[in-house]
Amino acid sequence: MKLDRKEILAALETITIAGEGKNMVESGAVKNVLTFGNEVVVDLVIATPALHIKKRAEEDIKKLIHEKFSPEAEVKVNIKVEAPEKTNEIKGKAIPGISNIIAVASGKGGVGKSTVTANLAVTLAKMGFKVGVLDADIYGPSMPIMFDVENEKPISVEVDGKSKMKPIESYEIKLLSIGFFTAPSQAVIWRGPMAAKALNQMIFDAAWGELDFMLIDLPPGTGDIHLSIMQSLPITGAVVVSTPQAVALADAKKGVSMFQSDSINVPVLGIIENMAYFTPEELPNNKYYIFGNGGAKNLAEDLQVPFLGEVPLVQSIREAGDYGRPAALQTASVIESVFEEITRNVVQETVNRNESLPPTEAIKITTMAGCSAVNKK
Repeated sequence: MKLDRKEILAALETITIAGEGKNMVESGAVKNVLTFGNEVVVDLVIATPALHIKKRAEEDIKKLIHEKFSPEAEVKVNIKVEAPEKTNEIKGKAIPGISNIIAVASGKGGVGKSTVTANLAVTLAKMGFKVGVLDADIYGPSMPIMFDVENEKPISVEVDGKSKMKPIESYEIKLLSIGFFTAPSQAVIWRGPMAAKALNQMIFDAAWGELDFMLIDLPPGTGDIHLSIMQSLPITGAVVVSTPQAVALADAKKGVSMFQSDSINVPVLGIIENMAYFTPEELPNNKYYIFGNGGAKNLAEDLQVPFLGEVPLVQSIREAGDYGRPAALQTASVIESVFEEITRNVVQETVNRNESLPPTEAIKITTMAGCSAVNKK
């Protein structure tokens, strides 16, 4: 019996390779079929290197040809494994209606990052922007206290047929924080994946509505929560907060480095120096540089990122945060003008970034090397 290549190819359409769904011809696994008298050669490319799948494919081809065409045929199956290129992309979903997502970070704790975030938010709102704040500091949520909404609980609302969390509103700011779902004295003892899941719920299962700016108050450092946020959301840019002292600046430098690393590549809008100097209430023109002079400004120049401004160490800022009324709301005060200048700079850098760079994509870390401190060339 003369073996016909076209007939064999048609017959192979009845065989499916395990795990691939389509038959081996339709899937493109069969690259070639050659016949030489009583000999048949089938070139096969599969995506799975598993030995039992390769063996099963070979046996199925031989059995088919022997049963359908000739039991005397000499069948040779050449199998090559070509695994598809893996991207492992974690696609960030843009939140409809949110124009700019600004991450506020610090290299270390205690530099006033949450205080700065709260005051940036209320200043943006006073300028007429629609603002939301996501308190991503899972283990130390501060926003419920700073906005005087400790005892509030988000309610469920229906949006487009789906149940969503309605953010708490205070001073025209929409807020969500893990602090709304735990008792004030309750510690959040979660591993990274559980914390990331909670954050994703606050991001994507919330009715944020239309926002010009969403500010994300990140935890201190450069860890798992930061990666989860930046893998979930296309961050417009980052603002890094530091005090002037050397130990804070060393960590702030690492924070900037994290955002600028090849694997993350989030634009740094600038650095804010908090607790830049102390001015006593009775001596408003005096400046005492308790933590050092101009450290964050010099760091910004060294790293070639914008310096957004400096916030003095003033007792009323602390008191305002503790009482739940951000200090920038104090009309005609020095603090109001300080935060107005810094916020204008943040807005301007956001505009500059949007004019000169394409929209940020959520980061895609494909290997552990993508998170490594070693810069691989």
